[in-house]
Amino acid sequence: MANANRPSGLSPVNDRVSAAYNGQANIYWIPAADTNAYAVGDPVGSIQNADTNGVPGITLASAGTGNPIRGVIVGLGTANTGGFQLNPEGGLFNVNNLNQIIRPSGAQATDYYVMVVDDPNVVFEVQEVGTGTAFTATTSVGLNANLVAGANNGYYSGWQLSNVGAAVTATLQVRILGLARRQDNAYGPFAKWLVKINNHELSAGTAGV
Repeated sequence: MANANRPSGLSPVNDRVSAAYNGQANIYWIPAADTNAYAVGDPVGSIQNADTNGVPGITLASAGTGNPIRGVIVGLGTANTGGFQLNPEGGLFNVNNLNQIIRPSGAQATDYYVMVVDDPNVVFEVQEVGTGTAFTATTSVGLNANLVAGANNGYYSGWQLSNVGAAVTATLQVRILGLARRQDNAYGPFAKWLVKINNHELSAGTAGV
């Protein structure tokens, strides 16, 4: 059966040392003037700026060789006069529209805040693009590859894993660790892969092997 085409960006699944992902993330700031759209699963990079409370700023990451990544969004929302609106699980949400779980494109009337998984050791699942020659175990696992930017669907990220140019190059964005092993996933277009951010802002990139 063919793999389902359901891109959702990068989803944290576990730690590189086999510990389960525990939901840990750090809060970052998106200035109101930023014109990018943001969704859960989008990779982001830092900016040399912070809000008035010292929360560090981020912007949408750029796909491609040499573009580092700070982490991946797992929650987002706005702030109000009472401070961050945190639910019991620690998630952010939009206090003015609880049905909206993305940050729309274009400058906004208010700043947004996002929860970002910025631990360099976290392993993510990401869908491979469905064009070109699909990855196989003998030619991809252990190598580094880049991500491909994609628009969100109103709920989740549209970013995917590129199947072009996988190499040992240290400045490629992610390290391919293996195929996500479950019954609904197989080698081929739209395969779901386990990756670690390789060109990470908090950890030097390494060559693939």
